[in-house]
Amino acid sequence: MADRAPHTVDEGAGPVILGNRPGSFARGVLADRHPALIKQVRDAFPYGRRQHEALDALLDEISRGDIQPLDPAEHDHERWAEWGRGHYGRSWYDAPFLWAESYFYRRLLGAVGYFGTGPWQGVDPFAPFKRAELSGGAVEEELRALDALADAPAEERAAALLHASLWGNRADLGFRVTEGEPAAGQAAAGLVADDSALLWRLLPAGETATVAVVADNAGRELIPDLILIDHLLEHRHAERVVLHVKPYPYFVSDAMLPDVVDCLRRLTETPGEAGRTGGRLWRAMATGHLEVRAHPFFCAPLPYEEMPDDLRAEFADAALTVLKGDLNYRRLVGDRQWSATDSFAARTAYFPGAVAALRTLKSDVIVGLDQVTLDALEGSGATWRTSGTHALIQTRR
Repeated sequence: MADRAPHTVDEGAGPVILGNRPGSFARGVLADRHPALIKQVRDAFPYGRRQHEALDALLDEISRGDIQPLDPAEHDHERWAEWGRGHYGRSWYDAPFLWAESYFYRRLLGAVGYFGTGPWQGVDPFAPFKRAELSGGAVEEELRALDALADAPAEERAAALLHASLWGNRADLGFRVTEGEPAAGQAAAGLVADDSALLWRLLPAGETATVAVVADNAGRELIPDLILIDHLLEHRHAERVVLHVKPYPYFVSDAMLPDVVDCLRRLTETPGEAGRTGGRLWRAMATGHLEVRAHPFFCAPLPYEEMPDDLRAEFADAALTVLKGDLNYRRLVGDRQWSATDSFAARTAYFPGAVAALRTLKSDVIVGLDQVTLDALEGSGATWRTSGTHALIQTRR
């Protein structure tokens, strides 16, 4: 990666989130979700003895051992040695939660031979989960529903597609490893913050703007993201959209280029408005109006405040950068115990240009709430921060 900009944390920063507090969301991920995921991955492919032994060793380490560094022969050993300085030899629960999650996925990929030289090189261990979701009946039903929007006024269609992209984040496969998907009624619980009006003001129709969209999950979330991108291009809110995806598998369901292609095929093969949308996006790829990029920073255990210079320059040139999902939000504002009423604008002041976060809440981190909203949420008795039943649209000019 290119050189990073210096990282500074203001004096009022909250404590870094760790996984060592009993009953916390972070501890549940490390203690329950990650072991469950190892079993899922083990069962998804006919891996050989070497992969099974490596997965057993990883499970033993995260359950009872201390964090071990990558083997010096690994291609990214030096990079992770730098990122993990001070963490190796400690309990997984005592490392920063964001780092521990990221490193777990790197170790999981190593265990199944993703970065090796054998026949399992480059085989996405999460692909069966993504494909099963993409071919499921829920996606078909959602694509049929798109026909009802075909003749809607542009403003109404824009609002509907923005919210579809937002709530599509509930389809996060990683969230569903140990949890059931929220019911439709729960999903309507509502937004805790809504800056959608500012988002659209930053993207007036008829502009020759470039919009950056940083994807989160594949499958049921990526499809509405692509449909929203088509609307931005078709109605000239953007002349060009750059879709940023992960360069390799990450956090179970995170989108890569093959996932984008799978979603485009799913769209083009569907009758009606979905098929027409897929055709337009396919042509947009060919003409350069839609470009997919995969910067290595998107698989780094770092906040966006430490983004490299080349990525910073890309975001600075965009009229708006839209960050999708929970992980991107944690990296945007910092994975810390902020006060929920801290300013979103202040937390993202370092970001090189206008930025918007579309996020369904699935972790503890949140800023930008007004006190009245926070009091109502805290008094509801619900686990609103982590259940996926609440969402936000936050925008900073």
